Amino acid sequence: MGLMLKIVVLITIVLLLFTVVYGLHYHTGPEMYPALKDGDLVLYSRLATSYRAGDLVVMATQGHTQVLRAIALPSDKVDVTEEGLIINDALVQEPDIYQDTLRYTTDIDFPLIVGSDEVFVLGDARQDATDSRVFGPVKTDDIQGVAITALRRRAL
Repeated sequence: MGLMLKIVVLITIVLLLFTVVYGLHYHTGPEMYPALKDGDLVLYSRLATSYRAGDLVVMATQGHTQVLRAIALPSDKVDVTEEGLIINDALVQEPDIYQDTLRYTTDIDFPLIVGSDEVFVLGDARQDATDSRVFGPVKTDDIQGVAITALRRRAL
């Protein structure tokens, strides 16, 4: 009887951890290459309530869950010009981004000011990403958490 109780308690703790504290997301698509590859498993914290520029955020948008990089935070001014990504009137240098940040032809008007309950997100593979250049800043209520680590599927 004692062993069964220990197993039930252990299962309950694991279920609580992965429904309240942590989450897992199976990443598909090219928008975060090379930081994330198709098939990576992303472990994220559900407890994050504030975000920093550079965070990988797991969010629900356009009917599915995806991981994108937070680029601009509330009250930041964002512009995408021929020069590249400009945040608060300064050209952003991104050493780990290997593609130019181009403006898409969408209904999003630049420059824009990120709202008090929003985050502006971009994919690392800028030419393949469907991100805030397409759907605008993301509401913080739609963010499920901040990535802690990625497990490469070939390493499992």
